[in-house]
Amino acid sequence: MLWTPDLAVGVELIDEQHKMWFEKAEKLFEAGKNNQAKEYVGELLRFLDEYTRKHFGDEERYMLSINYPGYNEQKAAHTAFIAKLDDLRKEYDKSGGNLMVILNANRMVLDWLTQHISNMDKKIGEFAKKQHR
Repeated sequence: MLWTPDLAVGVELIDEQHKMWFEKAEKLFEAGKNNQAKEYVGELLRFLDEYTRKHFGDEERYMLSINYPGYNEQKAAHTAFIAKLDDLRKEYDKSGGNLMVILNANRMVLDWLTQHISNMDKKIGEFAKKQHR
């Protein structure tokens, strides 16, 4: 599942970071499908975790800078998603690097991300556009 233009939020920083997120998540999925080294998958998981935290931080700062009214709802969704990522990493480690764990979890992560962008992040772009009129 790749980033597509219909997932554009309309805020360049956020859109660029979403593209990178999808790119790395796709690499993780491919690595799992191709039975690549557990170390590589672990490395990608760490990157996704760090990148997600950075992206959410940037997105939250942006929302505060435009006084976005849905900030608290977004912050809660971000916190819940980071907890899911933590669980995913723990499950992967506990399973001894079972790649099926990654394949199943990765689908869930991409589905969540797609839904989150479509249902929540797009509203940030719409709000920002109204502010610049």
